[in-house]
Amino acid sequence: MKKIPSILILVVFINLSCTQQQFSQSLGDLLGGGEPTTEEVGSGLKEALIQGITKGSDKASALDGYFKNPKIKIPFPPETQKVANTLRDIGLGAQVDEFVMTLNRGAEEAAKEAKPVFVSAIKSMTIEDAWNILRGDNDAATQYLKRTTSTQLREKFQPIVHSALEKVSATKHYSDLVSRYNKIPFVKKADPDLDSYATEKAIDGLFVLIAEEELKIRKDPVARTTALLKKVFSQID
Repeated sequence: MKKIPSILILVVFINLSCTQQQFSQSLGDLLGGGEPTTEEVGSGLKEALIQGITKGSDKASALDGYFKNPKIKIPFPPETQKVANTLRDIGLGAQVDEFVMTLNRGAEEAAKEAKPVFVSAIKSMTIEDAWNILRGDNDAATQYLKRTTSTQLREKFQPIVHSALEKVSATKHYSDLVSRYNKIPFVKKADPDLDSYATEKAIDGLFVLIAEEELKIRKDPVARTTALLKKVFSQID
């Protein structure tokens, strides 16, 4: 007489001792599936965001992370583009280019400090929001994080950006350029807030990279590097 497979015995036992709903849940768990709990969804989304933040900030903080990435490269401040154009016209194009490079170097330097700021902000996400985010748009988690933490991030990130710009001499380069421009006869004086501009662009760039990582996790099972991510995001496949 053939032995009854142990898995079949366990299935029969579960069926006899559970309601239909409990049976389905238990069988799903037994076979490696099962719908994740609300707590698992919340934990999975936070894990996905932390993974995205880690990879995104690592990319941004690498040499040329901003400067050679056309999606997030920080250009000369648009509101003073006439400053750059005029300076190029009088032979100072190389200095303008050097400033743009140092501006992006400042963002790259600041991105090294971004991860703990973002990770702390993730804690503000409630479990109640988890299912809506999971079943939302491809960048729903990123947009939620951006919507609920941008003010806090800006407050914490600006001094980091300021220090980074000072470290790579971007502020000095900019001051020198604006000073030269303001000495040109008949031009309207320019003096924009470089720290605020660089802060906004640096944060925007990080969110772009985080959204890319979120999309990978949502669309590519290979990017789900833990059992929890696989279980949670399998719900939207």
